[in-house]
Amino acid sequence: METWEEKVKRLKKISWELRKDVIEMIYKAKAGHPGGSLSAADIITVLYFEILNIDPKNPQWEDRDRFILSKGHSCPIHYAALARRGFFDREHLWTLRKTHSILQGHPDMKKTPGLDYTSGSLGNGLGIAVGMALGLKMNKKNSRVFVMLGDGECQEGAIWEAAMCAVHYKLDNLYAIVDYNGLEVDGWLREIMNIEPFKEKWEAFGWKVKEIDGHNIEEILNAFQWCFKVGGPAVIIAHTIKGKGVSFMENEVEWHGLAPNEEEYKKAMEELEKEVSLL
Repeated sequence: METWEEKVKRLKKISWELRKDVIEMIYKAKAGHPGGSLSAADIITVLYFEILNIDPKNPQWEDRDRFILSKGHSCPIHYAALARRGFFDREHLWTLRKTHSILQGHPDMKKTPGLDYTSGSLGNGLGIAVGMALGLKMNKKNSRVFVMLGDGECQEGAIWEAAMCAVHYKLDNLYAIVDYNGLEVDGWLREIMNIEPFKEKWEAFGWKVKEIDGHNIEEILNAFQWCFKVGGPAVIIAHTIKGKGVSFMENEVEWHGLAPNEEEYKKAMEELEKEVSLL
């Protein structure tokens, strides 16, 4: 039986390995979105290696949990997790964004095993998740629906229409996670369109809310257990750092959608390797 300490250490190691995959993928593709992929790495790790009830051998299993990465441009981290979880051969990772690859620049559920959604146009993920959660309840399924939102896309009205709908239909099988790294493609949220007071907005719409450090594996694990205890619709506001784990990418807006050159790639991989070696 795995102890709590062993579980946390295992998940930490996976999260850093997934970050390495992200950098490798984007470097080889010469395009992609490293910043938001790295900020979401720890949450995605906990979801795919601890929380989600899924079967890589049967991706369309009817009773599986569903996950939607609404901020679809951060799909490299999702692809990395799917590959390590066994949904497809890891060699596919190095074909990111190439013609005829199963891994495109935004998620396509018709191409990639393990995807429950197609996304890219921001603001739609929560609405899709609401529909899935409602459909599962109508079909008397016990499966759960998880959706990760970007903080920038929470500036869009469609998010709040879906939030209102979730409460109206009492979707206790729906859980949202907001990757709150404070940066969007053009700069700081607080300067472009401030979303604060953020926690209070969700509460006003009737959601249960928990704020955490989105890079603390223990807090992430405990937050999901809190979700299951209080029931949905519940949202975890995960405070993160854009580009987390690569020093020169952290909190730098240009790394929202920029691929590293050879020198930057080597430096990033050295830093990530060092983190892995410390675990």
